[in-house]
Amino acid sequence: MRESWPTVLITDETLRDGLQIERPGVSVDEKLELLDMLVDAGLRRLVVGAFVNPAWSPQMAGTLELVQRLEPVDGVEFFALALNDRGREERRRHAPPLCIDPMPVTHLHLCPIFLQRNTNRAWEDQERAWRLPVDRAREAGAAQASMGLSAAWGSNWSGPFTVEQRMAALRRQHEAWADAGIEVVRVDLADPMGWNTPMAVEEDILEIKRRFPSVRQFHLHLHNTRGLAMLSAHAALRVLSPEDTLIVDAAVGGIGGCPYCGNGQGTGMIPTEDFVQLLASLGIGTGIRLDKLIDASARLAGILGRRLHSQVALNGPLPARDERYSPDLPVVYTFEEAQHFRLGPSTCTGNARPWLRQAAMNK
Repeated sequence: MRESWPTVLITDETLRDGLQIERPGVSVDEKLELLDMLVDAGLRRLVVGAFVNPAWSPQMAGTLELVQRLEPVDGVEFFALALNDRGREERRRHAPPLCIDPMPVTHLHLCPIFLQRNTNRAWEDQERAWRLPVDRAREAGAAQASMGLSAAWGSNWSGPFTVEQRMAALRRQHEAWADAGIEVVRVDLADPMGWNTPMAVEEDILEIKRRFPSVRQFHLHLHNTRGLAMLSAHAALRVLSPEDTLIVDAAVGGIGGCPYCGNGQGTGMIPTEDFVQLLASLGIGTGIRLDKLIDASARLAGILGRRLHSQVALNGPLPARDERYSPDLPVVYTFEEAQHFRLGPSTCTGNARPWLRQAAMNK
């Protein structure tokens, strides 16, 4: 087994990207209950909502109330998305308990159609405004910054983007920061429409490290629309060094998606519990209790009234020695019966044990 890996940070997006694709109805009380469960499970970076227009993102309507009721927790960072100056001011007013990323950021959308649908801005608007964070950061005396892309690998409307298109967009940002005398140390790669592939992610990270050697932090916001997000995150892990940091966004149960991308609830994200299991299998410690995370996933499924996308929540984590299944376990057929790992053998009471009959016949 590989002995050293990059530092891995998990940012849980359950209450923001996760819930924004669900129909309205999850109360602030339920959100706070889920948040308590996630913190109790050991998650230390959580996005709790978004200061956006509730007419277009109705599940985010309770963000202000939630933040007002939120109690700071030592060692835990709570974040909220803000897309305009009004939202950013609201976020500043509630820090703490909210944390604000101290690093100034530039960000370019690669798909003009998605830019219009998601932010109600035209391509020309982006061109006029994307450098503003550079000017503000220079005036504030910032020393380090981040640059990023949205729809990095492709768009349901514009098709795939090439590595050269991605590097050109990053180079524009890098040059702007360099002209301001500010070092770029992080790259944010967002993939709202799920066009990521392991090969593309691996190639891009290696190319970014080659072209922009000051970058040591890689932030991946991957959607699982085509089932490749976990594989892409694993590819990033494999090519990064111990001096690097990989930040991965995930959501409990794998929920998530942007209503403007065309795939609805089918989009999904990396399930937080599945990613924690992957890291454990690689020997990467997280301090996160999978059993408590699975309980949170089960509670979320109950609140939403539907089955979620996490395999670990459906089948349980890899059993420890004292948690291995009993040889007396009956046959298991259904999703509900498979929950015996969490709820006990009563989930499959009355199911057959045909091997007992065969054993009796062999005596």
